[in-house]
Amino acid sequence: MIDLEVPRRFRPLVAQARAVAEEVLRPISRTYDRAEHAYPVELDLLAAVIDGLGDSGAGQGAGARGATSRGSAADQALSQGPRDTRGNRNGTNLASVLSVLETCRGDVGLTLSLPGQGLGNAAIAAVATDEQKARYGRRWAAMAITEPDCGSDSGAIRTTATRDGDRYVLNGEKIYVTAGERAELVVVWATLDRSLGKRAIRSFVVERSNPGLRLIRLEHKLGIRASDTAAFVLEDCRVPAADLLGDPEIRSETGFGGAMQTFDNTRPLVAAMAVGLTRACLDRTTELLAAEGVRVDWDAPAHSQQSAAGTLMQMEAEYEAAYLLTLRAAWMADNGLPNSMQASMAKAKAGRICVEVALSCVELCGASGYAERELLEKWARDAKILDIFEGTQQIQLLVVARRLLGLTSSELV
Repeated sequence: MIDLEVPRRFRPLVAQARAVAEEVLRPISRTYDRAEHAYPVELDLLAAVIDGLGDSGAGQGAGARGATSRGSAADQALSQGPRDTRGNRNGTNLASVLSVLETCRGDVGLTLSLPGQGLGNAAIAAVATDEQKARYGRRWAAMAITEPDCGSDSGAIRTTATRDGDRYVLNGEKIYVTAGERAELVVVWATLDRSLGKRAIRSFVVERSNPGLRLIRLEHKLGIRASDTAAFVLEDCRVPAADLLGDPEIRSETGFGGAMQTFDNTRPLVAAMAVGLTRACLDRTTELLAAEGVRVDWDAPAHSQQSAAGTLMQMEAEYEAAYLLTLRAAWMADNGLPNSMQASMAKAKAGRICVEVALSCVELCGASGYAERELLEKWARDAKILDIFEGTQQIQLLVVARRLLGLTSSELV
């Protein structure tokens, strides 16, 4: 049974991540929000420290590279770790969620800009072979799924991958690639045969330096401005066959299922980002309201208190729900349990609550919430992307509905 307390062995990790948020990320947050597309050089040293903690074991395997799949015996041993006295395995998925939650209390865009912690790294961890994981090592990987004509429907991908001897030739266009300019690798989703639909979709690791992968623009965005968001064109992009992740054969739904397994790992991480940002908003709003004499009485019902205090109570309840759903999705992965529905539930709840809480906090704090002298207005701008990327709110609810009803994507669209 899941233990709702932070595991004792993860508490130093959580404390370290919290210190990073408060002492490193938050002080430079406004700087890189204003200097969109400028590279946060302070993160290089931080990334080196994180790698050092990982090498020493103090990092508990946290990070995008640690969000492993449930596939192989090696992955099971690495990601799950020893069982506690209650029979739980608290492994790298939970460690990653807890650490990302804390760093996003500092800044979401800067967290996304940490070298070696890209969403592509989580994709590699989810479906790569042991040989591929060893070869890609600690290299920073972005993930390229979305296309101009397919939006949230990953099954409608039109980028093609054609076999040519010992290589694949990729052609197509990708947009909204987080960390696409800065990463060393890009995990590109493409189809081996458009006529076969989802069955033929696979993911390929492409070197950022590959001449067939051409950057066409960087997006100017509402929020997470510290993180670059790129658009690419792939023109006769030749990739070694060994860089296809997972099984190259087209077998019923298993190929697309393997690619989609990526989301079972990344959606809890994005949910954790939303939970962390929600926590930051609530903490700062509570401080600002307390300075004006508004305090929550947790022993009294919401309707008997000042309106602002009652609103804070309700938002705290929503936060707890999102937090627990996120922990459950990560815990299930660590314990070898299918978590696709739970990952979507966590992402849907956390993304929606993050936006609602951030906007409510701006409103509750009035001029202080709206002005740039506080980070609340920035957090409100950052929040929206967490309800969109890695599958929109609507897509998450659709996944949950299909799982609950036992229907396929063709039966419930």
